[in-house]
Amino acid sequence: MKVAITGASGFVGKNLQDYLKESHEIKPLSVRFLSDQKFNVEANAIVHLAGKAHDLKKVSKPTDYYEANFELTKQLFDGFLNSDAQVFIFMSSVKACADKVEGILNENNISDPKTHYGISKLQAEQYILNKKLPVGKRVYIIRPCMIHGPGNKGNLNILYSLVSKGIPWPLGAFSNQRSFLSVENLCFVIKELLENENIESGVYQIADDKSISTNDLVLILNQALDKKCTILQIPIPVIQGISKLGDFLHLPLNSERLQKLTENYVVSNDKIIKAIGKSLPITTNEGLIKTFKSFKKI
Repeated sequence: MKVAITGASGFVGKNLQDYLKESHEIKPLSVRFLSDQKFNVEANAIVHLAGKAHDLKKVSKPTDYYEANFELTKQLFDGFLNSDAQVFIFMSSVKACADKVEGILNENNISDPKTHYGISKLQAEQYILNKKLPVGKRVYIIRPCMIHGPGNKGNLNILYSLVSKGIPWPLGAFSNQRSFLSVENLCFVIKELLENENIESGVYQIADDKSISTNDLVLILNQALDKKCTILQIPIPVIQGISKLGDFLHLPLNSERLQKLTENYVVSNDKIIKAIGKSLPITTNEGLIKTFKSFKKI
């Protein structure tokens, strides 16, 4: 199968190319939004990874999100509908559904995103779902939670930089549960969606099987580094005050990073596991240890 991948030079894109290269012909597709643009799709399947990620520095304009995540996806999906390609996979995000989660998030939750990132992803989803799908075509909207893996440069790097230097973990007073997603498990799911014609079109959340607390995450990191773990129980109001200072002084810990590290965000993967009929290849702990060990080489 010839698979066109947008965003192929990104973190997920590079991992996906490596994962699929033995079984499929990969065609990296460089795309960006241009007005009145039309795509001539020459592949059996499209995996659309390209888009505007959530900007932690908050310097992006709202239009950046809507052009990259919504308008570009519309153009690419229209090209798919007018082509002979059979499969379209759009990588959305759980943030297209909710920025905060009470309980466990699943595909039946009513979507109510609050950020331009989440709203633009949801608009792309709605455009895809509202189009009549021709016979013989399959469309999957996948909503991953926080993705990690070798080469990742997200919030887990901040955690690693603290613990690897022997700095005690200061957020022990926070109690939370959140879901993560190994990039290996994500690539496994995408491969299944490409190859299994029996999987129904639709929206699928993707997460590792087990949610964990940030304190447990620190313990796993110390295990990967063969270090002893020191977790401090600093009062929550004190930490919140320091994070607010971080917003102005550009400290490693700011309000947004504190929220990401300590929020509850548990994502169900029941629907996708049932659809695939297979277990994910690696566990939450195995994937996180592999990610943390990779940081030693950076």
